[in-house]
Order: sequence, then C-alpha cells, then structure tokens
Amino acid sequence: MKINSSVIRLAIAQALSGANSTVVYSTGAIIGHLLAPRPELATLPITMFVVGMALATLPAGQIARRYGRARAFQLGNLCGVLMGLIGALGIIESSFALFCLATVFGGAYAAVVLTFRFAAAECVTPEEKPKALSTVLAGGVLAGVVGPQIVNSTMNSWPPHAYSLTYICSAIVAVLSAMVLSGVSFAEARPSSTAVVTRPLGPILRQPRFIVALMCGTVSYLLMNFMMTSAPLAMELCSIPRAYSNIGIEMHVIAMYLPSFFTGSLIKRYGETKIILLGLALTALAAATGLAGVTVQHFLVGLVLLGLGWNFGFLGASALVLKCHAPEDGPRVQSVNDFVVFGAMAVGSFASGSLLTTYGWEWVTGLMLPPVAIAALSLLWMGKDRKPGGRRTVVG
Repeated sequence: MKINSSVIRLAIAQALSGANSTVVYSTGAIIGHLLAPRPELATLPITMFVVGMALATLPAGQIARRYGRARAFQLGNLCGVLMGLIGALGIIESSFALFCLATVFGGAYAAVVLTFRFAAAECVTPEEKPKALSTVLAGGVLAGVVGPQIVNSTMNSWPPHAYSLTYICSAIVAVLSAMVLSGVSFAEARPSSTAVVTRPLGPILRQPRFIVALMCGTVSYLLMNFMMTSAPLAMELCSIPRAYSNIGIEMHVIAMYLPSFFTGSLIKRYGETKIILLGLALTALAAATGLAGVTVQHFLVGLVLLGLGWNFGFLGASALVLKCHAPEDGPRVQSVNDFVVFGAMAVGSFASGSLLTTYGWEWVTGLMLPPVAIAALSLLWMGKDRKPGGRRTVVG
C-alpha cells in the first residue's frame, strides 16, 4: 500500500505528541513524590493525567463529529502547550495542585492524540485500515526516544527546580506537532452538509463483538498503565538511579510502538483474535517478570514485555472496534470506547500508587494476572460463539 501524506503527517504528529505523554509517565510519579503532602499521593499526577484523558474523550468525539477532526486536533495541541507551561509553573512554585492541573491538560491532549489512529483509518480504503492504523501508532517509536531524551537533557538544567525546563520543552514540542498537523487534509472526515443517517448507539454497543473488544482494549491499556505508572517510583524506592528509570520508560515506549510497523499486516493475516491473545500473553509475562525480582534487569525486561503486550492487545482491540460500526458512526462509537478505557485507567493508575507504597511491587504485578485471564477467556468465548464465516459487523 502506498501511504498517503495525511497518514504520514499523522504518524509524525503521533511521534511529537506522544513524547509529551512519555515525559509525564517518566516524571509524574517522581515529581509527585517530591511535591505531594502524603507518600500515597505520589502517583496522583498520573491519575489526573488519565482523568484528563477520560474527561476529554467524549467532547473530543463530539467536536470531531460536528466541526471536523482538524478543530479537535487544534484544541488538543493547545492543551499540550498548557500542560507544559502550567507544569513548569507548578514545579517552580512547589505546588502539587498546579502540577496535577497541568497533567489534566496533558491527559486531554493525549486523548486527542489517540484519535489519530482512527483519523488515519478514515483516509484509506477498508482493506487498508489496519495498516494505516498501525502506521500512525508506529510514530510512537520516535516518541519513545524523544520523550526520555527531553527528560535526560533537561531534568537538572535548573537545579533549584528540577524538571521545570523539561515541561517548558514539552510545550514547545506541542507547538511543533500543531505545525505538522496544519498540513493534513481532513477532506474524508469533514462533516457533510447532507444529513447522514446514523444508527442508535444502543444496538451497536450491545454487540458481543464490541463488548469483548472493549474489554480487551480496556484490560490491555489499564494493565499497561497500572504497571508502568508505578515502575519509575518502584525503581527509586529500590535505590535504582533515576537514569535507569528513564531508560526503562524509553525501552517501554519503543516496545509499545515498534511492532506497529507490522502489527497491521499481522492482524490482516491472522485476525484480531489471535493478535489480542498474543498481547494478553505478553502482558502476563511482564507481570510474571515483575514478580520474579526487583533488579534493574527485571524492571527493564518487564517494561519491554509490557509495551509489546500493549501494542498487540490494544491495536488488535482497536481493529476489532472498527468492525463493529459503520463509518458515519465512527466518532461516537470510538469516543465511547476510549471513554471506558480511560475511565478504568484512572482508577488503576491511582490504585497502583497506593498499592506500591503500602504493599510493595509484588502486589502491583500480581494483581495484573486475573484481568488478563478474564479478557482471554472472553475472547475465546467470542470465537467459539460466532458461527464459521459469520459476521456481526454493523454496516448501517
């Protein structure tokens, strides 16, 4: 397939915008530990980041549907700039509340960025959707390098206010992303003056296929966030130097997005079910690695396995969601899907911090295994329940 320029620009924007999320995940718990009034609140900034994702998901879908994808993306980049500037101010003023507010804007930005994958799918033919979707997520490979490098090169640049310059740089990166997106053509996604008949959401959301896709996507993203949120703080509590936590997040984010160069082809060849199962198995291996020890090697290997599991699990589930609705229903169904995913993540990210500071790393990783098993069983049930050659796709 020849990738069109809009998909390429979306992939570049994914790389730049994803770097901002990487900055938050690399530093949020550590800064929270420095600013929070109580130790168990250390991961609250990342929880607020996820809350921002959940709060912005439905409005972003409505804006995209009513005014077009371009307007939604512009507002997303504005939130990215606000995250960087308010975050830096919060660090300088030693204000935990301001820093948490900044991460809410960062989460809103991340929610909009995640719609890039669906926007790319609207730019190509149905047969090419998995490839376009994975191409955009592949832009996250660069985000996995850019984000940690921003942190490493700036975290100690202003000694009285560690990480403040990091967040100023993240605001600049959001501006660069906006410049890239300004050249994208959204002709396929612009609202039409002709009335389009859409189906009620209820029947679409009640499809067994959609319910299972939603569950698998939620588990894949929830557990990735659950383990990754507390990993940098867990490494610090284990007296592992911060440089290793930055390396761990860098390796994790690269593992999240690197397979995207071929995940779409794998989905097309083997189907969504097998790819999701592979992702869930890798996530279980990540949890098992965390249970096995707390050395640098255990953390790094676990984070890499976690990233790979997220890629196959979440991308496979996203491709399955695309089979559950007609094109005109896309923004509504996708926003509901992402709202549930991010809402569950908010609970998980806060719980991981409390579990870590109260019970330890073993509890964080051990509690990941039951949800993986439940998601895998639901997926196998769906495959058994469907008749050979049958389709449950909503075609409008």
